[in-house]
Amino acid sequence: GSHVVKHFGENTPHNITVVDNLSSGFKEAVLYGEFIHEDLASTGKIEEIFARKKFDAVIHFAANIEVEESVRKPLKYYKNNTVNSANLIDISIKHNVRYFIFSSTAAVYGNPERIPVKEDDFKEPLNPYGMSKLMTERILQDAAKAAENFKYCIFRYFNVAGADGSLRVGQRTPNATHLIKAASQAALGMRDALYIYGTSYNTSDGTGVRDYIHVDDLAAAHRAGLEYLENHDSDIFNCGYGKGYSVKEVIAAVKKVSGVDFKVVETSPRAGDASIIVADNSKILEKTAWKPEHDDIEYICKTAFEWERKIKA
Repeated sequence: GSHVVKHFGENTPHNITVVDNLSSGFKEAVLYGEFIHEDLASTGKIEEIFARKKFDAVIHFAANIEVEESVRKPLKYYKNNTVNSANLIDISIKHNVRYFIFSSTAAVYGNPERIPVKEDDFKEPLNPYGMSKLMTERILQDAAKAAENFKYCIFRYFNVAGADGSLRVGQRTPNATHLIKAASQAALGMRDALYIYGTSYNTSDGTGVRDYIHVDDLAAAHRAGLEYLENHDSDIFNCGYGKGYSVKEVIAAVKKVSGVDFKVVETSPRAGDASIIVADNSKILEKTAWKPEHDDIEYICKTAFEWERKIKA
């Protein structure tokens, strides 16, 4: 969210308002616009904000995103990711919001039947996180069919990583489980070791394969999506680069950019993890103005590592 705010603040004339409960974010990461400290569960307060501000567009990021936690605490994910989202969609329509951009996830596909996976391929999430997002997608689609002058753009994020190239904003959530962040922290001595969860997947080296997208490119996709909705119908887009890297390949990239041969421990797989997910990104490339600029796993790892080094200092 902070990267999208930065991108819009630097590249568009839009007036920006950020609403966040700061459960995993930081106010100082909001570099542009007005900040309002509020929780989506407080629907009355959210409605007051919408009545006062008269928004044209909503970009909805607020979600819990940890796969393993969603398996242990499914109701937390359905309450926040689905129920709160449904309430936000309802308030948006009631207050004449024209465009709604929703952060969904590649986790909706589960273990895809084919790689790369297309937007209309079969969807069977392996965990409550993915299902909570898929349910919200359906709610948004049905709501848009019944509402006039309300359009949506659903972005299915693949693995978002890296940090703003100028190092003004980056991932700061405590105890994050994202591979590249964890590997960067291991390289800096902030973790005793990096753990590989599963080495017997049906992949080239036995470790899970993911499509990693740099956060600055993902931020730019949101602007392209908003511009797309001005002249097109609602749509759904994969946000990835169309290529996958295994856990071991990512670790090698972090070791290269950091110059540190940190300790790696192999252990058992985590519940709810897919073996391989790679995006077919042809649709977003063909239909929108989005042009990724950072499709380079070493650049992604380098910005992540430099960000971790900055906030550690």
